Amino acid sequence: MPKPIRVVGSLNMDLVVQVPHQPISGETVLGSDYATYPGGKGANQAVAAARAGAEVQMWGAVGSDAFGAILKENLEQNGIDTRQLTELPGPSGIALITVDPSGQNRIVVSPGANGRYTPEGLPLFTPAALLLLQLEIPMPTVLAVAEQAFAQGIPILLNPAPIQPLPGSLLPQIRYLVLNETEATSLTQSPIETPEQAQTVAQRLQKQGIPTVILTLGGAGLVWVDGEERGYLPAHSVKVVDTTAAGDGFCGALAACLAAGGSLKEALRFANAAAALAVTRAGAQPSLAYRAEIEAFGAGQRDPSV
Repeated sequence: MPKPIRVVGSLNMDLVVQVPHQPISGETVLGSDYATYPGGKGANQAVAAARAGAEVQMWGAVGSDAFGAILKENLEQNGIDTRQLTELPGPSGIALITVDPSGQNRIVVSPGANGRYTPEGLPLFTPAALLLLQLEIPMPTVLAVAEQAFAQGIPILLNPAPIQPLPGSLLPQIRYLVLNETEATSLTQSPIETPEQAQTVAQRLQKQGIPTVILTLGGAGLVWVDGEERGYLPAHSVKVVDTTAAGDGFCGALAACLAAGGSLKEALRFANAAAALAVTRAGAQPSLAYRAEIEAFGAGQRDPSV
């Protein structure tokens, strides 16, 4: 029986408002009616991986409110195993998101139950094909999960978002580090304005003990370093509607391809196509593509740029 991808991370309800422009300090902007979408970086990446063809387990916490029940049901509707999902008293996590006409977003997260998901609440660790981690749950929980996975030889893919200082003990346990230019700049204090600068930063991060570093650059594509190999992959040209969850779509699709035995280059091409599709659609999880359409788009059979 194939081993599942295990995602340990956050679940949020996203409250999304379209705005004519992002407000500056002290400014009030009238926006659209708000829409609610299941989100959270952990849940987004779990859904992305499941839609990309993987068997997925979700570990995390929801609140005892109505949002918690909706978030759990949504995962199950996407074929995700929620048996290890914990319900904690109090509110679920929410994200307040504004999206401007160019598709760019600003996000404020209230962690809710995610912030109360402590190492003491972790289930017994069992084998998995790959562990997918982000940083919307407490760092002690991230460290505890990573330590258990590393001890069992489970490859760990870390998406360090939202960015915060990474403990030195964590980095040597990571197999794949996937981050964007803002996160990489924060970790290295090095500006990134070109793919060449991004490549230099990726190599610097690799020297901290991480075998594979993948640095995404939005519309400029991505760079990667894997052992002695390195490369650049341009972004697909598409009409951007909403960039929310594009990075999560990338991470989930990447994990799904790797867990299925794909090479890193195959997984990068697959994930690059998944992220391109995600930005052509509104919302977080509603924007995440299914395996068949990712493969079709990647093969040039579908172009959502018009």
